[in-house]
Amino acid sequence: MPNTDPYAQSSETSQGRVFTVTGQDWDSLVSGIADEGDDRVVVNMGPQHPSTHGVLRLILELEGETVTEARAGIGYLHTGIEKNMEYRSWTQGVTFCTRMDYLSPFYNEMTYCLGVERLLGIEDQVPEKAQVMRVMLMELNRISSHLVAIATGGMEIGALTVMTIGFREREEILKIFEIITGLRMNHAFIRPGGVAQDLPAGSLDDVRRVVALFKKRLPEYSALCNANPIFKARLEGVGHLDLAGCLALGITGPVLRSTGYPWDLRKDQPYSGYEDYDFDVITWDTADSYGRFRIRLDEMWESLKIIEQCVTRLEGLEGAPVMIDDKKIGWPSQLSIGSDGMGNSPEHIKHIMGESMEALIHHFKLVTEGFKVPAGQVYVPIESPRGELGAHIVSEGGTRPFRVHFRDPSFTNLQATSIMSEGGQVADVIVAIASIDPVMGGVDR
Repeated sequence: MPNTDPYAQSSETSQGRVFTVTGQDWDSLVSGIADEGDDRVVVNMGPQHPSTHGVLRLILELEGETVTEARAGIGYLHTGIEKNMEYRSWTQGVTFCTRMDYLSPFYNEMTYCLGVERLLGIEDQVPEKAQVMRVMLMELNRISSHLVAIATGGMEIGALTVMTIGFREREEILKIFEIITGLRMNHAFIRPGGVAQDLPAGSLDDVRRVVALFKKRLPEYSALCNANPIFKARLEGVGHLDLAGCLALGITGPVLRSTGYPWDLRKDQPYSGYEDYDFDVITWDTADSYGRFRIRLDEMWESLKIIEQCVTRLEGLEGAPVMIDDKKIGWPSQLSIGSDGMGNSPEHIKHIMGESMEALIHHFKLVTEGFKVPAGQVYVPIESPRGELGAHIVSEGGTRPFRVHFRDPSFTNLQATSIMSEGGQVADVIVAIASIDPVMGGVDR
């Protein structure tokens, strides 16, 4: 049957020898290639490979075990999140964007909501308690994201203990997220104008408990890895990318800071009151995978410092509002946890259903249609665990975005795959990719 699909052009896949690698010793494959008189072989790593951090495809051209060319193939996740946001209200957009970089959902929500708030001109009206809660949740999220980066990176080079304890610690943070937002991930908790609901009773005590626990357990990573000769030998000098390379490619986050350049948007372009918190920007001077590991390890300690300051501030904000006063913008629900799960509080339902027809009408219109955002466009960047995450938002003055596009650091940082891998060994490709820490949900938006 003739091929009628314009996007699936016919091609010869049988030119030359085809090698199927099924786990045998690499030397046997190399010797087989040598018999052909051609030292060059092209190998596909992924998109289902366990070391490619999701559906990432790496096309490697090899001579023996040396990588002569490396390319990253993306597009296998195809979520369509950005396009879908054009057909939803401004508040509903949070539910979509939180699912992009699924390891740091609060950052996706944050950059989007900051952009909407700037277009609305309400940045100064967001309650202090909401801002502090946002910072606390983001820093908890930074720790959980770095834990996955270190855990999966360790697993890929055989350090299985690092993997098991990494996910053990992350579980404690996900429990906190569930206590505060009702969900372990994909929270849609940060909303334009504030956050979805106040802190549940006793949640600050849970945060304190987790902070104390982490102060005891984080040193385990240092003891296992920092001076471990096997671990260091696999990471030192691997995935090298200097400052000039980072600036040329637009690389940010731990990869940039591993060159010694202290660029962190929390310090250089503060948002949400970060200028009021005491913390240090962590840098390293090796510009390699080991430096990026050490940066993430030390950044978790700085996040703990910020979280403790947030808890102290929140103790003095008991009963303070967490959503903007403007009823034309603030989401109208008043959530509570009852016998039927999470939903509107009985008092709120009584008010809108039995006491005030106007409240019911307003609730209906705000939920179904949403609020209008003045025409304009804005770009607001924040410092995510992987680097600069920004939302470019365009409004035509309606109740839905005209265009939302995210500058995701995983997408930009993947450009470094080639320069980090070429000239090195096959085994070092895995280490280089792990040091970038890409999340494909943020790449294929």
